[in-house]
Amino acid sequence: MAKNLVIVESPAKAKTIAKILGKDFQVKASAGHVRDLPKKGIGVNIKKNFEPQYEVLAEKAEVVKDLQEAALKAQTVFLAPDPDREGEAIAWHLATLLGDHTTMKRIEFNEITKDAIQRAIKHPRTIDINRVNAQQARRVLDRLVGYKISPLLWQKVRRGLSAGRVQSVAVRLICDREKEIQAFKPQEYWSITADLLKGSGKTPFSAELVKWKGKKLDIDNQKSADAVVAALKTAEYQVAKITTKEQKRQPGAPFITSTLQQEASRRFGYTVKRTMALAQQLYEGIELGEEGPVGLITYMRTDATRIAKEAQEESAAFITEKWGKNYLPESPRQYKSRKGAQEAHEAIRPTSAARTPDSVKKALTPDQFKLYRLIWERFMASQMANAILSVLTVEIGAGDGLFRVSDTKVVFAGYQVLYTELSENENDEEAPKPPKLPDLTEGDALKLKELNPKQHFTQPPPRFTEASLVKALEEQGIGRPSTYAPTISTIQQRGYVTKEGRALQPTELGLQVNDQLVLHFPNIVDVGFTANMENKLDEVESGSEEWHDLIGNFYKPFAETLKTAAKEMKPVEIPSGQFCELCGSEYLIKSGRFGEFLACSKYPECKSTKPLIKRIGMKCPTCKEGDVIEKKTRMGKTFYGCDRWSKDDTGCSFTSWDQPTETKCPKCTTMMVIKRSKAGRTFMLCTNAECKHIANMPKKKADAGEQGEAETAEA
Repeated sequence: MAKNLVIVESPAKAKTIAKILGKDFQVKASAGHVRDLPKKGIGVNIKKNFEPQYEVLAEKAEVVKDLQEAALKAQTVFLAPDPDREGEAIAWHLATLLGDHTTMKRIEFNEITKDAIQRAIKHPRTIDINRVNAQQARRVLDRLVGYKISPLLWQKVRRGLSAGRVQSVAVRLICDREKEIQAFKPQEYWSITADLLKGSGKTPFSAELVKWKGKKLDIDNQKSADAVVAALKTAEYQVAKITTKEQKRQPGAPFITSTLQQEASRRFGYTVKRTMALAQQLYEGIELGEEGPVGLITYMRTDATRIAKEAQEESAAFITEKWGKNYLPESPRQYKSRKGAQEAHEAIRPTSAARTPDSVKKALTPDQFKLYRLIWERFMASQMANAILSVLTVEIGAGDGLFRVSDTKVVFAGYQVLYTELSENENDEEAPKPPKLPDLTEGDALKLKELNPKQHFTQPPPRFTEASLVKALEEQGIGRPSTYAPTISTIQQRGYVTKEGRALQPTELGLQVNDQLVLHFPNIVDVGFTANMENKLDEVESGSEEWHDLIGNFYKPFAETLKTAAKEMKPVEIPSGQFCELCGSEYLIKSGRFGEFLACSKYPECKSTKPLIKRIGMKCPTCKEGDVIEKKTRMGKTFYGCDRWSKDDTGCSFTSWDQPTETKCPKCTTMMVIKRSKAGRTFMLCTNAECKHIANMPKKKADAGEQGEAETAEA
């Protein structure tokens, strides 16, 4: 008897599903797309209503042949790529290539569990052509933009560059933020705190000065701060007012793609790409001993916060048994998805509340475990009762000043017994808690122990991290869950953006390319225009917009802009700040087969070139004569070495994978190097293997810009 054939995308997923379905089913993987636009040439017939010219990918020829042979022998063919536009398009391409097979059916599931797979097999559907057309429209749009603008960038800037609808907007956001930072002018301000004691108490508590002479505190120079401090030193301190308020805190929604990427970055320092790779593994299936292979989480590319009724009921039962019924809300929580979200999907959640992180820990790698625990705890918390807090606020009068201090106590932990959210600038390490307030009543006299005036300067907006960039893209409607990770990877691979710690910083190349695109292709890199295009693609999926019309309406003005840009765009020259030894002209930074190099700006009159050397500003610790420079291996990995290095014994042999510093270890005086933890924290490490002392990064003195002493940190 012929077997039923199930075709999925991933070999790992195929393995899991094959064990679930048993001997009557053959499960094969397409390994992603099997047909696409050609790699060479535009692949879109502009004159014939923008029809895409698909071809079987060369590397997938054998895969397609194998699937065609299996389909001919199958009783029924189930097309089961991922439940999104991309997956729907893959199913459509497979159906086209496998022939006019009347038994071909489309199935989808949001989780890889026995119940979900069997339910999908029993309820197949036809291919959703509107969803396919939305994917086709996106693919054609991206091909038109990339293949029309990229050659201009090759000609005017350098070879190998690319432009894209979403990636170019992401680069613009980063470049605009960098310009804000450069234009920022810090403003001075001062804060004043008082260390106070009650009666014979020995442990002081701190209160902050919030008002002076009845107005909100506003001190912008040291002279004013000194005058206020002088007046406060002789003042009498007394508790003026005590208020207590109850505060309720609701749990956050279960994860969607963007919020998972953000939280994994904050807590673990994972890149967006790393998070999605781990989530894919958890989704596709983990071998759990006697239970066999099981998908531990639901589909991880989603922008909907919907939760299946069955999952809510199971989580409620678990919460009741584990913590008690009072940890459940009055009614199951429903979270509102953003406008345009694909409500057919669910939020990212565990496929079973009963599979606690500890129960599956042995089957997971450390990174898989951390991500699964995060998803499990966030989902369970989203189904729990509010946390109830008591906020005590104490106002303290002191002459013309009013100080304030608050203390928060947990009345009922609610969801916080399991999970608490982190803000953008927090990590998963606990901050030291301030001393508890003594028992205070209105009218209590307090004793001043010390006044602490402190100078501050307003800070520029922070550079984007991967997490905050994803948040900005989502909030402004740029891209969709499946595009965040590849977009962020692409802009770094193209050399438009680099990472300094966790911060994304535009390169000179990125700034130059962005300026050209903003000047000549304002719509392509306009946030509002790109967001509106995403909405139009959603309308194609819903059937209210015809995809050929969408492309046509975009292409006509785009073609005119392209003609103008080809005439007006001027070649971009990236200065190096270094000058030619032969003619004295400035070297320009150029890019070749082996990376960046310097070429004289007077080319072709002067053909002088030399390697681009990045010095880190310190002498070689070995020979004391050469400079330490940044270098790259053939595979592109960064290392450091002496500029007097040579393969033979005539030069200096110093090299280091980590950036060396002039700071000496305070314990053994050995050189320290700069390291970065997985969580993104930058610190210094002693290179003496027997010492391995850890220190914080040196701080720069505000007045002279010189490095201070290294601060000792706990290892």
